[in-house]
Amino acid sequence: MSLLLIATTAAFYLSFAFDLERTDLIKLLGLYTGVFYLSWKLYKIEKRNFWFLAGVVVFFRLLFIGAIPNLSQDFYRFIWDGRMIAAGFNPYLYLPENLIELGTAPIAQAKELFNGMGALSASHYTNYPPLNQLLFAIAGILAGKSIIGSVIVLRALIIAADIGVLYFGRKLLVQLKLPESRMFLYLLNPFIIIELTGNLHFEGVMVFFLVWSLYLLQKKKWIGSAIIFACSVLLKLVPLLLLPIFFGYFIYKRESRNDAEKESKLGIAKLFGFYLIVGLTIVLGFLPILSSAFIDNFMASISLWFQKFEFNASFYYIVRWVGFQAKGYNIIETAGKALPLVTIGVLAGLSLFRKNNSFEKLLTAMLFGFTAYLFLSTTVHPWYLATPLILSIFTTYRYLLVWSFVVILSYAAYAATGFQENLWLVSLEYLVVMIVLIRELSGRKIPFFNSIQ
Repeated sequence: MSLLLIATTAAFYLSFAFDLERTDLIKLLGLYTGVFYLSWKLYKIEKRNFWFLAGVVVFFRLLFIGAIPNLSQDFYRFIWDGRMIAAGFNPYLYLPENLIELGTAPIAQAKELFNGMGALSASHYTNYPPLNQLLFAIAGILAGKSIIGSVIVLRALIIAADIGVLYFGRKLLVQLKLPESRMFLYLLNPFIIIELTGNLHFEGVMVFFLVWSLYLLQKKKWIGSAIIFACSVLLKLVPLLLLPIFFGYFIYKRESRNDAEKESKLGIAKLFGFYLIVGLTIVLGFLPILSSAFIDNFMASISLWFQKFEFNASFYYIVRWVGFQAKGYNIIETAGKALPLVTIGVLAGLSLFRKNNSFEKLLTAMLFGFTAYLFLSTTVHPWYLATPLILSIFTTYRYLLVWSFVVILSYAAYAATGFQENLWLVSLEYLVVMIVLIRELSGRKIPFFNSIQ
């Protein structure tokens, strides 16, 4: 039975990787639903066979090894940046469109990469942090004249990171006395396989450093945890949102299921030490590229995500509608500045008013904090869910599993006639997620997840 499930799932993945256009929504939904159902069946049958499933998740990822990503074009910019570094140029200081117009792009296949990344990416400075750029540079060095070669290198790095998530995630589950099979709610999840391995999004590498950091913190190795946490920030800036939530874990006396295992708090000195090490490590990571031009270009690109771009949002779209009624125009520039402040308020509340005095409570607060950030964002690309999904497997909440399925509806925006979001489908996505989340917060079980311990 399991071998038949694996073979059928593999056939679906191969079709997804090599025979799918992003604009073919019916086929996209059909394949995605199929692999989700088959993977869930496989998980239920084999969840006690850890190493068998570990081999399966690597096998499924290898099916994509030679495929060009078909749901995202971001990888063209990754390759461009990596080749710029390999050629000795700082990618933060040059716009691809300017180099193409002047005919001075110092890299191979510049025109193909420029066309592939699209006008939006090509007209803005890169916003990928230094450690992410280092990984791009590896592809630039090893495969500087082949797009498919660069794709294979980048994909190998992401698969290696997933193996690292398997290693440290399993250890953390064991430390927390949770079933190690929960790792496959993340690693076997088609959303993770398709968005990270398939579409080459480096959230998977960020998740690797985040899980490694959390494992070290749970082992009371807070100095190493701080350094590795900073590495996750140097991959993607978004883990910075989670820093305030560590406050309660360091400050309050720890609870335990077993009174004999009660521990003393780490204390305020170690909390400041943790924050200081994180901050210094991040500064050191940025130091080789630091300049006034870099700061201006990098911050300008970051601000675009909050004040110009909008995709698959939830509360923001309600705010935008109210703005149209009251002002008669899109208020994204105002809302893009206000909503992050609301997010900061939520994170501060989770830190100051929620007693995160156990590791389980810390992880749950992180999950809710990141969820609030996504609910209040103007742009929520599907791969952003990787971080809260990994956090959710260490908690009792399963709404992220549902979200990782229904988020595929956001791809309806990419039609053959051009980009146009279907707000009915966006509403359906978030309505389903909200219903499941509210049920879980009210203590009611979701029947579909009864088999998960």
